Amino acid sequence: MDHLIGGKFKLARKIGSGSFGELYLGVNVQTGEDVAVKLEPVKTKHPQLHYESKLYMLLQGGTGIPRLRWFGLEANYNVMVIDLLGPSLEDLFNYCNRKLSLKTVLMLADQLISRVEYMHSRGFLHRDIKPDNFLMGLGRKANQVYIIDYGLAKKYRDLQTHKHIPYRENKNLTGTARYASVNTHLGIEQSRRDDVESIGYVLLYFLRGSLPWQGLKTGTKKQKYDRITEKKVSTPIEVLCKSFPSEFVSYFHYCRSLRFEDKPDYSYLKRIFRDLFVREGFQFDYIFDWTLLKYPQITGGSKGRAEKIFGTDLVESKGFPEDTFRQRDRRLLRMSICQSMCIMIQIKDIVPLDTAALQEEL
Repeated sequence: MDHLIGGKFKLARKIGSGSFGELYLGVNVQTGEDVAVKLEPVKTKHPQLHYESKLYMLLQGGTGIPRLRWFGLEANYNVMVIDLLGPSLEDLFNYCNRKLSLKTVLMLADQLISRVEYMHSRGFLHRDIKPDNFLMGLGRKANQVYIIDYGLAKKYRDLQTHKHIPYRENKNLTGTARYASVNTHLGIEQSRRDDVESIGYVLLYFLRGSLPWQGLKTGTKKQKYDRITEKKVSTPIEVLCKSFPSEFVSYFHYCRSLRFEDKPDYSYLKRIFRDLFVREGFQFDYIFDWTLLKYPQITGGSKGRAEKIFGTDLVESKGFPEDTFRQRDRRLLRMSICQSMCIMIQIKDIVPLDTAALQEEL
């Protein structure tokens, strides 16, 4: 495809592919800005790019939602142009030797819950919560978590009438088995409670390094799903969260206590982690584990060392939200982290690569 897409976007090079088609690095020829371009053949068996673009349009303006730059038909392709984002949380987890500190996990938890809360407020479930579908931003947004991949998202409520979808059973598993809620494994129609439960599994995955139902050896995919279900259902929450703060047990007990149509108390879920953050004496300084690996001179809470690295005083804060920092300090930290990310990870790892209709990571 040699001509400009949408009259102003030029394809640079292919950076990924998946069930949806192909992904390219692109550039806005008017501004020089890099973008991500998804191409889906119009004759694909299960087209979803048009649906996903509608979700992007509906969610536009929300914090941590990539901007939709353009969508349309070019040659024999459906084409969607969105923001180019930074590494996924799975990329960063791997970079940090597959274990994240409590401080980093708590700084992420607040944003993950907020992203799902926003999607729910717009009437949609994500239904595929996993580390690969949360990406860090670039440049001045390098500390902001973005939620991506809406191919499996589902409308659960009419925004005008507020009518909720009906309770159903005997549903096939939709999403990624590793992080799916217990009710999803049991074939129950997903609702808001399932997205928040899945976030809990993501957080524990980061803390533990793995989940007990990973790596189960079976013959068929159905047998794998059955084994994962059995292991997940039979593992007490207290055992799953053993050696970690009791707030994680409280989180899961709350999520599993919700009824099908219940609206989760997102503020409560964020508050229990914020209170833990304060009690642990952590500083909300944007110094994630991957920052420390790139800049080993910095240690947690070491203001003096950070000044030498970033050339500015870091405002000390024991709580949330982000506005506890001066804007200049936040900008410098974000730019520094962005620069480290660009060095660490190849461009093909920086963008979302897959939107399969049904995925399983084992």
